[in-house]
Amino acid sequence: MINRVVLVGRLVRDPELKKTNSGSSVVSFTLAVDSYQKNRGERTANFFPCTAWNATAENIAKFLTKGSLVGVDGHLNQRSYQNRDGRNTNVVEVIADSVQFLERKGESNNSSSSYNAPNNKDIDSDESGDDTDLGIDATDDQLPF
Repeated sequence: MINRVVLVGRLVRDPELKKTNSGSSVVSFTLAVDSYQKNRGERTANFFPCTAWNATAENIAKFLTKGSLVGVDGHLNQRSYQNRDGRNTNVVEVIADSVQFLERKGESNNSSSSYNAPNNKDIDSDESGDDTDLGIDATDDQLPF
């Protein structure tokens, strides 16, 4: 069976690094990915919850901010938990196996190029220098906050 997800989009808020009781690093972030309504030709966005662990999580928290363009390669995970109100809640999220930084730190949201992350086996970086426009461009007025 295949469970693979590849997304390119922008972070909707600054990632926040947390530590588990066992000391593992974890970061949760939401990725805004462009979508088009065929019958109207309107540009919209889909929002996907993502989670990354350990060194990948630490690099995301260190180098990425709201609006950063990234490529996420991962798999879907479904889990359930009981929220504070006592209700059972189901979550489907992308577990990021690797995250590629697709622009340099401080670069505007209107262009894309590769960002060479620090040497880390959990973070992939495209070293080709390809400046191809990926067409993903979320602006503040497209975000729900």
